[in-house]
Amino acid sequence: MLALRDDKFMRVLLMFDIPTKSKKEQKYATKFRNGLIKQGFFMMQFSVYMRICKGISAAKSAVERVRGILPPLGNVRTLIITEKQFDNMQILLGSAGFNEQMNNDKNLVVFEFDEKIGDCRYESGDKETINEMREDTQNKRESTMTAPKA
Repeated sequence: MLALRDDKFMRVLLMFDIPTKSKKEQKYATKFRNGLIKQGFFMMQFSVYMRICKGISAAKSAVERVRGILPPLGNVRTLIITEKQFDNMQILLGSAGFNEQMNNDKNLVVFEFDEKIGDCRYESGDKETINEMREDTQNKRESTMTAPKA
């Protein structure tokens, strides 16, 4: 069996089903979702969040940090997968959302310590491409919302 190395990017998929009928349950759910975002997760679909980690130990640490913000009720599951496994995911209906497009491996930002300036530096990416992707995603959303129903 191949050992997972700590220099490989991993994805932590987090899926949850949290009750939101009462105001108190809604408050717990909102607090949980906001906590996920603060910890670096982004929404892939409703109730499905993802985070990219550098190595299996960082992915396991991310899961452990989620344990600290769990709501009192509901179901929360995680799955740690490799980039290769994630790339094999098939979208059966719809398309990748803006978050998925922006958080693919081509858009990962790797920081490098620059001794001249004494700080980390990075390339921020092509702003035109980002804006085009954002507009494309928005157009797809609008077209599915206004599409006639059969």
